[in-house]
Amino acid sequence: MATITTTAAIDTTERTEQAAKTGRSEATATKLAALRPLAVDVAVPLGVYFAAHSALGLGLVPSLALSSAVPAVRTVAGLLRERTLNGLALLMLVVNTAGIALSAISGDPRLMLAKDGAISSIIGISIIVSAFGRRPLMTAGLKPFIVKGIAARDAAWDRLAAGSAAFRRRERTFSLVWGSVLVAECTARVVGAYTLPVETMAWLGTVFLVAAIGVGILAGNTVAERIAKQVIADAE
Repeated sequence: MATITTTAAIDTTERTEQAAKTGRSEATATKLAALRPLAVDVAVPLGVYFAAHSALGLGLVPSLALSSAVPAVRTVAGLLRERTLNGLALLMLVVNTAGIALSAISGDPRLMLAKDGAISSIIGISIIVSAFGRRPLMTAGLKPFIVKGIAARDAAWDRLAAGSAAFRRRERTFSLVWGSVLVAECTARVVGAYTLPVETMAWLGTVFLVAAIGVGILAGNTVAERIAKQVIADAE
């Protein structure tokens, strides 16, 4: 009897530990979900641009053209494979096109530094505006990572989006967090371009971007975890 009791206790402990590991995995996946849309559709193109333009010394137009490769592929792939439009990827293409159109502005190094911030601010403003529409831009990246291809979760998301004011508020807040962080970063870049030495802003602009992404992850994770819990609970 004692052996049976001990075995049952061990089994219970193992199941508890497994459930805890599963919960931690879900939490980790949710945190990654908060970063992925910005990492793939925004941070990667911006990183390519700054690496080509600042580190390698390429011209503005070639740098913007290189940074357009990933969003161009993702936009076309989304249209062909899923019949959906990737808002963030398309937005990056628009931003890069605007940058190329404004490439004639040159001569003043401070103006060039400020222009980088002004152009990229379009991303943050667009995300904020989209938060008050039918589908916030950040939802395109967040939903697949929370749903994970599970039909019950996908249905739960759609139900909540259609009938839960609290869910829609959290969905909207997630985009507002990221949009606000990016606008703040761009504002800091423009202010720094005209108040700090040019040599300082040449490297500090990248620090601003990295710091903004870090803040966005920390702030966005809180909202993303609440969204994930609501979807999972509704799907069960």
